[in-house]
Amino acid sequence: MTSVAVVGTGTVGSMALWRLAERGIHAVGFDAYAPGHDRGAAGGESRIFRTAYKEGPRYVPLLREARGLWAELERTSGRRLLAPVGGVTAGPREHPKMRAVLDAARAHDLPVEVLKGEQARRRVPEHPLRDGEIMVVDHDAGFLRPEPAVGAAATAAERAGARVARYTPVRELREDADGVTVLAEDGEHRFTHAVLAPGPWAAASGLLPEPLARALTTRAITSTWFPRRDESLFDPGRCPVAIRVGEPAYSCFPAVDGAGVKINLHVPWEEIASPAALARSVPVAYVRQVARAVAGTLPGLGPDPVRVATYCDAFTPDGHGLLGRHGRTVLAAAFSGHGFKLAPVLGDIVADLVENGATARDIGHLAPNRTLRRSP
Repeated sequence: MTSVAVVGTGTVGSMALWRLAERGIHAVGFDAYAPGHDRGAAGGESRIFRTAYKEGPRYVPLLREARGLWAELERTSGRRLLAPVGGVTAGPREHPKMRAVLDAARAHDLPVEVLKGEQARRRVPEHPLRDGEIMVVDHDAGFLRPEPAVGAAATAAERAGARVARYTPVRELREDADGVTVLAEDGEHRFTHAVLAPGPWAAASGLLPEPLARALTTRAITSTWFPRRDESLFDPGRCPVAIRVGEPAYSCFPAVDGAGVKINLHVPWEEIASPAALARSVPVAYVRQVARAVAGTLPGLGPDPVRVATYCDAFTPDGHGLLGRHGRTVLAAAFSGHGFKLAPVLGDIVADLVENGATARDIGHLAPNRTLRRSP
């Protein structure tokens, strides 16, 4: 009988555990903490879901599947996890990332709109365009609630028959011809397969194959929340999520729960040794940088953030995650700051790889055996 150890029950691990259990596969999740904890990559309180994807058209079929699985998890859990408020990408028409958004939309016949000038201002007054800029509207976009989503997936997995070994760190995986031995804090456990989903701990866990671990970096991601000048703006009932490309570059969320407007500046994020080294304070220079970006492009927001928070993730050199078989272990790691929206379909692909040794989905760009060279 197939049995699977899922090491890490964060974003991808919890989804993998759920999808494995739904197939009737005996699965046990191991975590140093518990699903939904604040030491993983599922921070920030909100995440963008989008289908007109500047990271490449190969992701679009996966994103379409992910959207259906998010809806399934909502039905299973009884929780609202995806708010379908739509999304926009704004910036110079000829910017490479803007062209990539349009290329992805054309490649898959996505129902996007392109707005300019006064038309954009009327539709989305929160995000005024500058000369030479356009706005691409993605009607299938919205925002996700990351922390509740991880908990919902873990709970759904347990209801389907999986088990979660909370507060049980894994020290080592020993693989042989017949299976995998998990050396955890509470002893040794034997399985036919393992799934390694360590989230931001990928590089520091000591569990990934050494060449892969050396290629990865752990980076701190900072979110800031700004007050609204006008309470009618950035309302989550009507305001879309937004990404601005060019200079400055950031993602922007409506005022979820009536709180401030979250801004994630898109800059080279600080590299840290491991999630254990994550500083919960943020340099003043960064706060000034994001405040300048807001002052120059978002007149509906106040001048200074009212809250700042950090989380971290693992990154590959090329910005694409690792998903594939390595012996009897499935690697699912380092999704480089844009894996959350894909998490349910990534979990289902993990289940394919465990059950069948392969998947019909196109994941060649995520192959762990591709060449990864970390910049010096």
